[in-house]
Amino acid sequence: MANSNLEKLHKTFDEILNVDTENNIEFWYARDLQGCLGYARWENFIVAIHRAMESCKSTGIEVTNHFREVTKMVELGSGAKRNIQDYMLTRYACYLIAQNGDPKKEEIAFAQSYFALQTRKQELIEDRMNLLARIEARDRLRESEKQLSKNIYERGVDDAGFGRIRSKGDKALFGGRNTSDMKIKLGIKENRPLADFLPTLTIAAKNLATEMTNHNVTESNLHGEVSITNEHVQNNLSVREMLGKRGIKPENLPPAEDIKKLERRVKSEEKKLAHEAGKLPE
Repeated sequence: MANSNLEKLHKTFDEILNVDTENNIEFWYARDLQGCLGYARWENFIVAIHRAMESCKSTGIEVTNHFREVTKMVELGSGAKRNIQDYMLTRYACYLIAQNGDPKKEEIAFAQSYFALQTRKQELIEDRMNLLARIEARDRLRESEKQLSKNIYERGVDDAGFGRIRSKGDKALFGGRNTSDMKIKLGIKENRPLADFLPTLTIAAKNLATEMTNHNVTESNLHGEVSITNEHVQNNLSVREMLGKRGIKPENLPPAEDIKKLERRVKSEEKKLAHEAGKLPE
C-alpha cells in the first residue's frame, strides 16, 4: 500500500473520531465508519457489526460496553427529517468490525492496525501491517501445503514422500540448498518449520510454487512421487528465475523473527485492547 494512501486513510479515520472528554473515551459512529471501511450499503455493514458483537460476546466481554445502538435524526433531500439507526463504537468494537472484514481491502487492512494500537502513530501502524501481512502469507502457505499433502496422498505418496518433495522444491528455490541446509544456514532448529523464519517475500514465493504444483497435479492428474517431485521442482525453479530477474536470491535474504512469537504478540495486544478502549458512557 502506498504511503500516500496510508496517510489519506489515517487522516480520514482521525477525522471521524469522537471523544467523550468527561469519561475520557474515544468512540466512532458506525454510519461514519461504514464508508471508511469500504461498505457502500448499511445493510451489508450492519451484518459486519452483528458478527463483531458475537465475537465480543464469545470472549466473555460485555457487548454494551463497546456497542451502543443509538438513533440519529437526518434530513432527507425533500427537507423532511427521519430517524435512522446508528451505533456508538469503542476502539475495541471498531477493531472487531475490521477483523470481520475482508483483509484484502486496503481500508480493512489499515483499520485492523489503526484500531489495534493505542497510539495510532503512522510508523507503528505500518510496522504492524507488515507484521500481519507476513502472518497472513504464512497462513496461506500452510493451507496450500496442506492441500498439496492431501492431493499427493490421494495419488500414492505418503507423508515421508511429501517431506522429500517439499525439500527438493526448496532445493530448487534456494539455489541448491534443501530444507535442512537452509535451516542450518539461518540457524533454525531442525524441529521447527523453515517457513516460520522466512521473510514475507520468500513465504509468498514458496506459496506460489506450491499453488502451481497443486494446480498442475490435479489438472494433469499426476501420480507417484517421481512425477509430482519433477513438477514441484520445475515450479520452484520458475519462481526462482522470476526472482532472479529482479536481482533477488532467496537463499541470501536474512531470516525474519519467529512467526510464532509474532502471533503471540498480536494475541497479547488483542487481549489488552478491550480494557484499554474503556466503556461507552451511559
